[in-house]
Amino acid sequence: MGAAVTPVADPAAGGSVLTFGKVLIRGLYAGLAAGAAAALVMLLVEKPIKAALAVEEARAVPVEESGEHHEELFSRATQIVGGMLGVLVVAVSIAVILAIVYARVQHRLPAATDFGRATLLAATGYVAIALLPALKYPANPPGVGDPDTVVSRTLLYVSFLGAGLVVAYLAYRARDSLAAKGWSGAHRSAAVAVGVVAAVALMFVVWPANSDPVPDDIGAELLWEFRLASLLLLTTLWGVLGLTFGVLLTGRK
Repeated sequence: MGAAVTPVADPAAGGSVLTFGKVLIRGLYAGLAAGAAAALVMLLVEKPIKAALAVEEARAVPVEESGEHHEELFSRATQIVGGMLGVLVVAVSIAVILAIVYARVQHRLPAATDFGRATLLAATGYVAIALLPALKYPANPPGVGDPDTVVSRTLLYVSFLGAGLVVAYLAYRARDSLAAKGWSGAHRSAAVAVGVVAAVALMFVVWPANSDPVPDDIGAELLWEFRLASLLLLTTLWGVLGLTFGVLLTGRK
């Protein structure tokens, strides 16, 4: 793991070579920046979450009827802080993986600079890991989803995410294969784009939709406000991660 990263011809870098450790450190810094930005955006999700929690409370049996009283183990403020810390940990974890992958495959990424390669890799991760799963299985606020289907829904989500990563990997391999056969850059890009679109369309057809109904007391406005805010959080995380990682790599020393 301490070996030098494969050299890349980058005029801005002056021909220098980063060790794996330096790439990883830059990834960690980018992850901290992305986590901090995403944690702030997470506050936007708090409004629809509060509204959904209010709906759940309205469904509960009144205390005087049930004879029971349940107190929250943690206050909502504590839960928010814990959630923000969780987002930070997730961002750093993703950044570490991104840095490891970048260190090993940067010489194969179709971009001329470190910034271009880093942002391209992050964009690929965003589409495969965040965007496509969010379109197929959008996030739902509290109070939506049958607890008995949690395992099956999780398996569908994870398998769909994994399929997206496989498609991304095969797309890069196909591009290299076509390049070895002498295809021009434009023809390679067009062929790979068509293949990716076809594969993604097939994924959306093969994987079943979430069959859990949305309760009538969860309004459409609340549902989509939560889903859009959740997608904004993921977009912020991956966007800041890719851009920051690229900038830090460009200033290699």
